[in-house]
Amino acid sequence: MVKVVGVRFKKAGKVYYFDPDQLQINEGANVIVETARGVEFGEVVIPVREVNDDEIVAPLKKVMRIANDEDIRHASDNGKKEKEAFATCLQKIRDHKLEMKLIDVEYTFDNNKILFYFTADGRVDFRELVKDLASVFKTRIELRQIGVRDESKMMGGIGICGRILCCSSYLGEFQPVSIKMAKEQGLSLNPTKISGTCGRLMCCLKYEQEAYEQVIKKAPKTGAIVETPDGQGVVVETYLIKETAKVKLDKGNDTDLRAYKFDEVKLIKDAAVKDDNDAIIEELKALED
Repeated sequence: MVKVVGVRFKKAGKVYYFDPDQLQINEGANVIVETARGVEFGEVVIPVREVNDDEIVAPLKKVMRIANDEDIRHASDNGKKEKEAFATCLQKIRDHKLEMKLIDVEYTFDNNKILFYFTADGRVDFRELVKDLASVFKTRIELRQIGVRDESKMMGGIGICGRILCCSSYLGEFQPVSIKMAKEQGLSLNPTKISGTCGRLMCCLKYEQEAYEQVIKKAPKTGAIVETPDGQGVVVETYLIKETAKVKLDKGNDTDLRAYKFDEVKLIKDAAVKDDNDAIIEELKALED
């Protein structure tokens, strides 16, 4: 077991572990730590606790100090300079006529580097832009191309649910989302209904997937022949949330539809169901990330 604190550098950013080094650090405190990018200012979101050795990346770097008033002022000043740098870079992009969209600017705490995040449809030759920016800011410049999901996370917004985007409000890391999840949850395969602001499949498809997978193990397929308390029948529809199946009973020419709990039916013969949405699914696979 290793004693750690969890530090986050951006709102809804990834949490990194550091060695508290005998310091009494409470949740919500600001700290100064050393990272691969240099000295950084972050917020403690996980107070001192012990974790298993396999949960950390060795060697674990120590917290340099708890941030003082001067550190907090410096971080605030960096925030103001980031806005100025954004405007400057935006103008330089126009001057160089580059096909790129500037998303965010970030100063490292020690001001040794400025990072400019952007999106573009393809590769962009920004070598002249970097030279131009370096001559203006007199420090190291890094331009980093990001994807559409990261763009939404940085810029924020409102989802179709009417709430602030999950990725920009609390999701530390993106989870893989697939069209299979939408199918298994019985959702419409209309891209406009299951795509987020970023244009990729909505992150919230992941939230209930584990519960659906457990229910699906017990659910008979549509078209399967089953034994019910009222005799044999064919499954015509399943309701995963209610864990019930609608069964057409074998009553000669009469149609007798009844609903049964999954544990009330016994599978006699399974059915391979042809998917009529193959063309739509192929199109939706492009939305997976």
